[in-house]
Amino acid sequence: MRSDYKELNCSKVILITGAAGFIGFHLARRLLLDGLTVIGFDNLNAYYDVKLKNDRLKILEAYKTFQFIKGDLANKEALEALFKSVNIDIVVNLAAQAGVRYSIENPDAYIQSNIVGFFNILECCRYYPVDHLIYASSSSVYGCNDKVPFSTEDKVDMPVSLYAATKKSNELMAYSYCKLYNIKATGLRFFTVYGPMGRPDMAYFSFSEKIIRNQPIKIFNNGNMYRDFTYIDDIVEGIVRILANSPVLDRNQVGHKVYNIGNNKPEKLMLFVEILEKELGKEAIKEFCPMQPGDVYQTYADVSELERDFNFRPRTTLEEGINIFIEWFLKYYNW
Repeated sequence: MRSDYKELNCSKVILITGAAGFIGFHLARRLLLDGLTVIGFDNLNAYYDVKLKNDRLKILEAYKTFQFIKGDLANKEALEALFKSVNIDIVVNLAAQAGVRYSIENPDAYIQSNIVGFFNILECCRYYPVDHLIYASSSSVYGCNDKVPFSTEDKVDMPVSLYAATKKSNELMAYSYCKLYNIKATGLRFFTVYGPMGRPDMAYFSFSEKIIRNQPIKIFNNGNMYRDFTYIDDIVEGIVRILANSPVLDRNQVGHKVYNIGNNKPEKLMLFVEILEKELGKEAIKEFCPMQPGDVYQTYADVSELERDFNFRPRTTLEEGINIFIEWFLKYYNW
């Protein structure tokens, strides 16, 4: 563990962008339970069911130390107004246009949210300094790397989707701002996050609904794919440990660091489907398809740096995580 490791001070004010999103909601709720003041910022776009986003917000708004602001990261004036009005200590930027496949159909949304929006966050951190900026990157930056497990030391200059390209761009933008303006920033490469109140566009969510409705599920690359599934509580725990611990300066005197957060155990897609079938008590109707554009064969996180610096590595098994998700899923949709 890092010798300068610190616990989070409860007096800190934390801004979470994308607070109505999957990871943002779970992180905000954890911090609120710990007694912190959280400002949530989200545009509540309709990429997936807005009702789910509003239901997440209802839970957060029950806490007295939570404040929600509806706004878009691409609106620089709205973001600057927030930073002017509140003394923000830590920013966690989780707002982004998500989804690899959607980036092929609607690239403009990714430029506006992931590039312009992140630039606006960096500008605000430049002119209204914060203790630490944590931002979401993605395992997608590794593209079709053959070397496994994926290490933050690996080259990531061959993205296979625009989504991945925007996330790599975020890392480069953050590094340059850290160098130029003495910002302290940490990028987190998330690996296939899943869990209750998750994203309906993710496979575990959409597969569950289709299995219940006796609709076929599409198995890409004929099932020959591996994913490093990471349960949401493990993701949140990793972020919480990092929040108060801004990066030490590197040899170039830059306070920027990137970590993988993954389960360090890739699971075969067909095993994942079998677990869903077992939990739902129904066999899936399977439609085997070739690999999709923008998709990759395998994701596999090297989390040794996370373990070294923060004495933490995700440990929730896929069976445990899917069991908790299905229990929530059936209850939420009254199935």
